[in-house]
Amino acid sequence: MRVLLFTGKGGVGKTTTAAASALRCADAGLRTIVLSTDPAHSLADAYDVALGDHPVEVAPNLWGQQLDTQARMEDTWVEIQAWLMQVFEWAGVAAIEAEELAVIPGLDEIFSLSDIKGYADSGEWDVVVVDCAPTAETLRLLSLPEILRWYMDRVFPMSRKLNKVVSPILGRVAGLPTPGDDVFGSASKFYDRLDGVRELLCDTERTSVRLVVNPERLVVAEARRTHTYLSLFGYRVDAVVANRLLPEAISDPWFEPWKARHAEHLTAIEEGFAPLPILRAELAADELVGIEALRAFGAGLYGDLDPSEVLHPGEPLQVVKKGSGYELVLELPFADKDDLELGRRDDELLIRVGSHRRALLLPDSLRRRPVGAASLRDGRLHVTFAGDADRDRTRSSAGGRVARRAGAGR
Repeated sequence: MRVLLFTGKGGVGKTTTAAASALRCADAGLRTIVLSTDPAHSLADAYDVALGDHPVEVAPNLWGQQLDTQARMEDTWVEIQAWLMQVFEWAGVAAIEAEELAVIPGLDEIFSLSDIKGYADSGEWDVVVVDCAPTAETLRLLSLPEILRWYMDRVFPMSRKLNKVVSPILGRVAGLPTPGDDVFGSASKFYDRLDGVRELLCDTERTSVRLVVNPERLVVAEARRTHTYLSLFGYRVDAVVANRLLPEAISDPWFEPWKARHAEHLTAIEEGFAPLPILRAELAADELVGIEALRAFGAGLYGDLDPSEVLHPGEPLQVVKKGSGYELVLELPFADKDDLELGRRDDELLIRVGSHRRALLLPDSLRRRPVGAASLRDGRLHVTFAGDADRDRTRSSAGGRVARRAGAGR
């Protein structure tokens, strides 16, 4: 079973690419479902069929779905929504506004994660294709499993205990509606549905992310940052799709500067993302709408390649034996050492790249070992952990700051 996630800057053609890739998998005889996590759905427009909150057959072996957040809330969020509406109404918010405010930002991403895991675990599908939202929302989507795990492991139990002490006082003094066990129980059950999502999405044999770009400077720059952040959270990018390249057949002199610029950006894409394969798609002469148009686009994009296969091997995170200790190697392509900060807290390695932060739970083999050194070399973060002989001598530094900046060159 394979999970393919397609993302990119808004407007680069990721929906078209995801839809065509899913159709090509289905044409090969694989049971395929394609779903959209983008609140501004356009998957139905690409296939020119009506899609809803449940799988709809689009073609032989192919089903499609567009998430309806409101419908999911009514199904799985009832207790929490009811309590939130009581709070808002207590604060003087009108009923209709309270109902709208009870839709928590980010719920659509959480529901999407639940669907991806459900389809992957069901045994009914060979391929799950995900048309992701633009890159910022995708990064939020893919960081949610780790954030939720941290919240449920640390904050949730404390909040529940505190609620039992404080709620009766607040209810009597201020009349504030306080959450009961049904609300906390609903939240816990909801989180349980997401259990194992991160393990699925970080399984590099089952899940791949594919970046869709146009030959434009801003688009390529954002894709480079996205590649870095995806690697930070442990997700494998196995290909880059260079979409809407000007065809060689265009000979009008007016397009010559554009063709030269496209060639320049394409070279930058090939060199910058190496050794990832670069799949090319020319600018279409007409709108890519409907099964036949998407089938032709997919054939030109993949050629003899099987879109369901892992197109480039590699592990974003590795732990290797080094002397008497170990070295953790994390792929951080395009990361700058000046934007990188590291820290150590108990069993976690704290990594910040720009505005994105990850608390990496260390494997058992590293948890009791103090950090020796850290460096960023050739797009890889290397963090060494002392061996047994060094453990007692350096134990005092295990809980402290590792390094504000990773040393060595890029």
